[in-house]
Amino acid sequence: MSVIEKKTVYFREAGAKNTDLLLKIVKNYVEKEEINDIVVASTTGETGVKAAKIFKPRNVVVVTHHFGFREPGKIELLEENKREIIANGAKVFTGTHALSSVERAIRKDFGTLQVLEVIANVLRLMGEGTKVCVEITLMAADAGLIPVDRDVVAIAGTGRGADTALRIKPVSTARFFDLKIREVVAKPSNF
Repeated sequence: MSVIEKKTVYFREAGAKNTDLLLKIVKNYVEKEEINDIVVASTTGETGVKAAKIFKPRNVVVVTHHFGFREPGKIELLEENKREIIANGAKVFTGTHALSSVERAIRKDFGTLQVLEVIANVLRLMGEGTKVCVEITLMAADAGLIPVDRDVVAIAGTGRGADTALRIKPVSTARFFDLKIREVVAKPSNF
């Protein structure tokens, strides 16, 4: 029988207060595991800027909310943060959310869940950050911004900031069921 024992960090509470510590944990993890590709969820770009700096010169992809997520025609990503992310060598991706898309409109207008939102809610059993990590990995893979032939680390949070990090074998959305969550690096335990 072959066993691998690794450390997982559990935060007592979810939220942005864990961001700086999570980024340090992931930095140590990716250096030890020799992982070059990091996908980071960021709404305003604040977490994205921190990640772009700490993981430089790795392939860092910052995934934002799409235009109109909160307000029609608007994006929450602050322009100064976007400039700083790019100046630090990271990429910014803004696109349709892989686990909601048009289905969110169907739920809002007709009051019924569709398959993608059911999948999203099942992933939330492990916390909001787990769902977002999977979603942003799919989105970055679809955009060709990360490889699909090696593991990446995805970073996300519950609301703002970052409190979850997963090692994932990425795939494009068309191959969703081939995606593998290989390791939980860190997550909140009270989601």
